[in-house]
Amino acid sequence: MTSKLTAYIEGIGLIGPGLNDWASGSQVLAGLQPYLSAKTVIPVPELLPAAERRRASDIVKLTLATSLEALSQAALADSNLPSVFSFSNGDGLNCHSICEMLASEDREISPTRFHNSVHNAAAGYWSIATKTMATSSVLCAFDASFGAGLLDALTQVVVEGTACILMASDTPYPEPMFSKRPIPDNSGIALVLAAEKSKQSIAQITVSITHEPADKFDDAALENLRTSLPSMRGLPLLQLIASQQHGLVVLDYLDGLRLAVEVRSC
Repeated sequence: MTSKLTAYIEGIGLIGPGLNDWASGSQVLAGLQPYLSAKTVIPVPELLPAAERRRASDIVKLTLATSLEALSQAALADSNLPSVFSFSNGDGLNCHSICEMLASEDREISPTRFHNSVHNAAAGYWSIATKTMATSSVLCAFDASFGAGLLDALTQVVVEGTACILMASDTPYPEPMFSKRPIPDNSGIALVLAAEKSKQSIAQITVSITHEPADKFDDAALENLRTSLPSMRGLPLLQLIASQQHGLVVLDYLDGLRLAVEVRSC
């Protein structure tokens, strides 16, 4: 496959263990500050009405936090953007709670648990918070979810000629499912992508399929983040952007296939 997809990154959102946002996380990725691992802190989703805020799960709060940071940086906070949500698992805690209820004597599932159980719940909360009426795609590709989401968002940008926001997020399962799917913490990356260069553009990216091995971090702690949290498969791309370098980075995708991303700073 020789096809290439090109777009401009206008805004970035980042949350993960020891990475509270893109502003501070970019300093770590650029090597200007040391990486210090710490439990992920998810901001309160102030844009949601009080009732929805009480019902919102971690994956909803996480997605809102990364997306709002990216939209603010892109100066598109009030725009009606198409969106792509890509989760490797969905809402692990909610899934666990429903399984516990179904295994108990009282098998009545609460309406809140039920409506949070669908894979596109975060997209619904996001549209409420941002008042967005544009279309949303909601994907799941296990460990390849960041790459799948990036390709989906880029395709929309290239084909439709419109801006699009990608939100890739992960939340952990409690035990016993944690032993089978050990996601250690909450994490997420959001990217606002546009078809044309603007004064908000951070970098131009051109993505193609490759069989070359994925890039790894020299820092063992950052490499652990990259491999243990599927949404953090995008960290090597963010490192190149944070360093304001031109270059090529290879990201994990499917078995035998990776994504080659050519980056040019704007």
